[in-house]
Amino acid sequence: MNEIPRRWAEATWPDLRDRDAGRVVALLPVGATEAHGPHLPLATDVIIAEAMCDAAAPGLAAAGHEPWILPPLAYTAAPFAAAFPGTVSIRPETLTALVEDLGRALAAHGVGTLALANAHLDPAHIASLRAAVSTLEQDHAEGAPLRPVFPDVTRRALAARLTEEFQSGACHAGRYEGSVVMAARPELVRDGIARDLPPNPASLVTAIRDGKATFQEAGGAEAYFGDPASASAEEGRSTAAILGSFLVEAVVGQAPQTGPADSGTVAP
Repeated sequence: MNEIPRRWAEATWPDLRDRDAGRVVALLPVGATEAHGPHLPLATDVIIAEAMCDAAAPGLAAAGHEPWILPPLAYTAAPFAAAFPGTVSIRPETLTALVEDLGRALAAHGVGTLALANAHLDPAHIASLRAAVSTLEQDHAEGAPLRPVFPDVTRRALAARLTEEFQSGACHAGRYEGSVVMAARPELVRDGIARDLPPNPASLVTAIRDGKATFQEAGGAEAYFGDPASASAEEGRSTAAILGSFLVEAVVGQAPQTGPADSGTVAP
């Protein structure tokens, strides 16, 4: 069990019993099951979140923590894509309750940190995670051992370190997301379809601010925004490394997390 990264679901209970629970960082990949264009899988956000955890694990271990990657959360509020076949959307409060329950279950075993690796950026989903983190922070203030961390990439300080396409808000199933999937799970990319898709520069950030509530209303008739044809595995590896660094920094107390709302990037 010395390999990095460690997978929680692949361990036995004695493996976890014999850990120094206070040093454990439980990494929770959080995504969605939703439409990502005609070229990327429904699990795109989950794949990105898992790549974020994989990239963070060595750095956390080097900093003296013991990272364990939990099974991912693949269901959440996904109202923007709800009309597309395959999308599974649940109530926001269901996700909030689930993350709170997971945090409290981990705390009962003395786990020191729960780190959310989130790759789904629907506003309803982000609000759910922030609410859960707030509750777990209050638990920690009242003596619970577990500290929640959530490096929220929709915040300006973190978004500014990601790609130009991400910052533009035209970044759903485009170059940004497609690149990470190409790097992590290339067999799931319909590359021939992606190469034939024209760029869609419509910004989801602008659409959300204008009150749009679906991909169709926002200008994404095929559930993609950005430039799928320009995605590359090389960029995906670079992006995953940056995302992983956000987790490391959050755990060691250096990164901006949720905090007060600002005008940072928000895109499903």
